[in-house]
Amino acid sequence: MSEPVEKEAGPTTNPESSAPPVEEKKKREYKEFTHDENKATQINVDMSQIELKAEDLYDKEKVDLETIVIDDVFKLLQCTGEGLDSEEAKRRLELFGPNKLESEEQNPFLQFLSFMWNPLSWVMEGAALVAIALSNGEHRPPDWQDFVGIVLLLIINSTIGFYEERNAGNAVKALMDSLAPKAQVRRDGKLSEIDSAELVPGDMINFKIGDVVPADCRLVEAINVSIDQAALTGESLPVSKKEGDQCFSGSTCKQGEAEGVVISTGANTFFGRAASLVGQDDDTTGHLQKILAQIGSFCLVSIGIFVVAEILVLYAGFGYRYRRGLDNILVLLIGGIPIAMPTVLSVTLAVGAQQLAKHKAIVTRITAIEELAGVTILCSDKTGTLTTNKLTIDKQLVKTYGPFSSDDVILLSAYASRTENQDAIDTCVVGSLADPAKARAGIKLLDFKPFNPVDKRTEITYREESTGKLKRVTKGMTGAIMDLVSRNKTEELEDRLVADVQEFADRGLRSLAVAYEEVDGDDFEAEGNGFELIGLLAIFDPPREDTKQTIDDAIGLGVKVKMVTGDQLAIAKETGRRLGLGTHMYPAQVLKDGPPPDSKFRSLDEMIMDADGFAGVYPEHKYEIVKRLQALGHLCAMTGDGANDAPALSRANVGIAVEGATDAARGAADIVLTEPGLSTIVHAIRGSRIIFQRMRNYSIYACAVTIRIVVCFAILAFAYKFDFPPFMILIIALLNDGTIMTLSVDRVLPSNTPDSWDLAEIFAYAVAYGLYLTVSTVALVIIILETTFFQDKFGVLLSGKKETSRADANDPELHMIIYLQVAIISQALIFVTRSHGFFFMERPSFALLGAFVIAQVISSIIAAYANWGFTAIHGISGAWIGIVWVWNIIWFIPLDLIKFAMKASVIKYLRERKQRQAMEEVAAQSRARDEGVPLSRTQSRAASIHESLYSNRVGFIRRAARRVGFGGGKVIKMSNTELQRFGSIQAHHTGQTLARSASRTQA
Repeated sequence: MSEPVEKEAGPTTNPESSAPPVEEKKKREYKEFTHDENKATQINVDMSQIELKAEDLYDKEKVDLETIVIDDVFKLLQCTGEGLDSEEAKRRLELFGPNKLESEEQNPFLQFLSFMWNPLSWVMEGAALVAIALSNGEHRPPDWQDFVGIVLLLIINSTIGFYEERNAGNAVKALMDSLAPKAQVRRDGKLSEIDSAELVPGDMINFKIGDVVPADCRLVEAINVSIDQAALTGESLPVSKKEGDQCFSGSTCKQGEAEGVVISTGANTFFGRAASLVGQDDDTTGHLQKILAQIGSFCLVSIGIFVVAEILVLYAGFGYRYRRGLDNILVLLIGGIPIAMPTVLSVTLAVGAQQLAKHKAIVTRITAIEELAGVTILCSDKTGTLTTNKLTIDKQLVKTYGPFSSDDVILLSAYASRTENQDAIDTCVVGSLADPAKARAGIKLLDFKPFNPVDKRTEITYREESTGKLKRVTKGMTGAIMDLVSRNKTEELEDRLVADVQEFADRGLRSLAVAYEEVDGDDFEAEGNGFELIGLLAIFDPPREDTKQTIDDAIGLGVKVKMVTGDQLAIAKETGRRLGLGTHMYPAQVLKDGPPPDSKFRSLDEMIMDADGFAGVYPEHKYEIVKRLQALGHLCAMTGDGANDAPALSRANVGIAVEGATDAARGAADIVLTEPGLSTIVHAIRGSRIIFQRMRNYSIYACAVTIRIVVCFAILAFAYKFDFPPFMILIIALLNDGTIMTLSVDRVLPSNTPDSWDLAEIFAYAVAYGLYLTVSTVALVIIILETTFFQDKFGVLLSGKKETSRADANDPELHMIIYLQVAIISQALIFVTRSHGFFFMERPSFALLGAFVIAQVISSIIAAYANWGFTAIHGISGAWIGIVWVWNIIWFIPLDLIKFAMKASVIKYLRERKQRQAMEEVAAQSRARDEGVPLSRTQSRAASIHESLYSNRVGFIRRAARRVGFGGGKVIKMSNTELQRFGSIQAHHTGQTLARSASRTQA
């Protein structure tokens, strides 16, 4: 990985010379840790022999904007060193588009309608059509009341969901707009500052230390320029740039200043092409949509079974007339469909997104919150994510070889560093002082020699103010420094130094040697008394302060953390050691070659699961690692900050862009962190698990209510020809929805392990609760119709009937009693589904409790005073209301016992069966992979037949928006071939567009 450092530029001894023999010592090699350097390649192009057509610019064998001479770049892009004029820049902006990642704007009206576009809403919309169009005949008008009620319910749910989601989207947009960078550009012959989004190919840009390179460019002037490309390569050390070199958009200038010509912008930059991988997979159906689809299917199938049963029994068996049977079917359709489900879950997620924003985590794909709750593996980039991406001196590892202490060595090395216009090494050395001002305190600078590639060291000559003595300090690469050392250069010292340098290299640490001498007299240019080696510094990219605690917290939450970095293996292992992450790390080559023959791993997947991390990876490697982990059944999160992370961020179930991430990474990510470090991720995981618990609680409740309504009213219709008015079911649904919305802020405890949707458990609980509540209602009806118990005990009557007479099954007051009983106990069920133990042991939020009380007061008032002739109900006495309340309280108490009984029997059995199936599935997958069967994505964004219905929530609206002219976002594809040569992607569209539309101002 590193090359021996050549030493001693002086004359060498010819062994065949007649000079007296001189005892020579074998030249030592200091195996310092260095980064590999890739030499630039040049393509020989005779510009006079080719026609500059679009196809020529595509052909990298003919021309390559990255490597051809600068003069030809100007000729190709039809520009000059004076930059473009404003008119030409405006024209090119229209041709090439803005220099930013393109996003698709969604029309607000279509976004609102999208909340009515899912199977659950379709059933309600169908019920509305039935009420207005089919409920005619028998000398009765259309059922306007039910039609208006259903439409109102749909609009209320859609409005709430639209409002919350829009708010979350606006917050994200505001954040992204606030992160828009600026650029110094030469326009109309003068330098001005503009938004980097306005840059176009052919612009002349300037940047200096601290600036972010705003677009892909070729340098025409470079003064001591060093560029941090960690976002591209994952490496910690900056790269020196000279005239003619290419700089990538999003990289940071760490030293010097430069001017360059823009060769590509926006989606055609290196970063932009990486971000285009976001659309490679099917994004339209998320994990939550998959769950919604299956829950919706459960409800629809349940309703469908009993609707068919009613058609057969009521029409064929009882000979019902058309309109009477239709009203009974409407009851099942309106009451059984959990119409509020998409809205409740959207609101819960939107509220959760706002709560996460308080922890500086901006959610750009709202359903990612639900997926984050189930994440089992967190893959993290190293540079800039786990580490600070700032080189640092490790004070604990300073080696000393002379009379100076480690603090003295650091201070002297700071003397030998620039305090202004610093490179990365000087910055870290001076920054290691408690007070950077000490780098020049107490000395008078007489001469300074900055670092250069030939000498590979810096040197300072200064006068110590306290003593007036002249002194000289140099620091640099070990071999270069040892060539200068003379005073304490012994065999023993060199052996010790070789061992120390090797130790640092093995740990991925870069060595920096320091030597010192004194100068006699007052001539600062005079030779000194000879350099002596005084110390060896270890330079590394340190972990962030909170990273170790974050990793420990994540592991405590059941999430395994793996490092995936483009940096070298030794550095990755050292970082893993410091973080307590482990050192079982492998080079990226194993992803291609598989485990070595003598390895303990039978397959590559076993190695990936065992690994603490991978080093030297390219974007496609990160992508492959995430893909394989998903194929093993894991929900995978990926953190990163650069273009090299974008493909994996896109592929992961939850992509997380850390603070300071590039546009490419933010565009690919589902969550964007706006605060340094990873501690926000732990807050996000806990927050997402709270949100998940709320959604799970609601799902059990919604499915239970569906079973309770369809089974209950079908049984009553079959047993007593009970014709419950559809409008009252609408009232129940409306009050339920208003209360259930408050679940989005309910108090729940997050789980300590990753959450997952076990739909078998949800449906089992739902059936148990639903059937129990059905029994509570049917039992009440039987007692009222078959006995005189309530008349005898409480003296209550129905519609003026005598105490001894039997009540009518379709008495308007009986309808009202059943309405009140169903409304109260159905809504009270939420207190059981939201708790893991007894319902009174886990206090609900005040919002939920208050909404429940208000809803029940309204229900009781309706029961007492609503004499609505159009819907066959009549107000009941206070005695009946009291009876219903007492009845429901009696039946409510055993609900917790049912929950515990289910946990001990059915749920326990389902979990054991699931565990057995998981083990069998893993074994089957392992066998399949050994046989070469290709991997497929699991658990997230993978469409199936019933899931595709829910993808319409996104897909249909996008297609409609394009057809009517809203939101014309472009989709940019990347072939596998382009991905494999990711490092040489450049601006193809630039030359093509200019060739089609030649400039009016020919350069």
